[in-house]
Amino acid sequence: MTHAQSRVSLSRLALKGMAGGLLAGGIAALAFGSVAGAQSLAGFNSNQPVSYAADRIELQDRQNRVVLSGDVEIQQGDLRLTAARTTVAYTDTGTLRIQRIDATGGVTVSRGNERASGNAAVYDFNRRVIVLSGNVALRRGSDTLDGGRLVIDLNSGLSSVDGVGAQSGGQPGRVSGTFAVPEGD
Repeated sequence: MTHAQSRVSLSRLALKGMAGGLLAGGIAALAFGSVAGAQSLAGFNSNQPVSYAADRIELQDRQNRVVLSGDVEIQQGDLRLTAARTTVAYTDTGTLRIQRIDATGGVTVSRGNERASGNAAVYDFNRRVIVLSGNVALRRGSDTLDGGRLVIDLNSGLSSVDGVGAQSGGQPGRVSGTFAVPEGD
């Protein structure tokens, strides 16, 4: 491999890894903006630089994917995604295009006192759908929402939580939560 080829490969790897920031922004903004009733994150600047770190980063060029594994951390501004493993699938037909991001192993997305967590997350760029699944927990201050799966449709703006496989302290198949009631004047 020549020096120029090496530089191009490292540049492509950096671009592919940065795409993980879209997952963090998408889940946090929509999960808290629509489902948990938190303040909208519409003012979040998604053009901010994305930083990432992992114990291992592997470019699987023949499969068109990048795998980050071992204490994966992706940060964009004050949004933070952590997971055990993240896979970024892409196409490279002249221009790099992210197809899908999969995160597994204790996925957590946080911003300030807002936090969404689950066993796994998938961001399907083609369908524009984000799914956080397995013991989903949304937290904002003392407000909570627990379920089995969070689905965010970026096309319609509809977000929903269902109890599919919910086992986080509530009854299986149910969505549960608590919210603080402000005191009257």
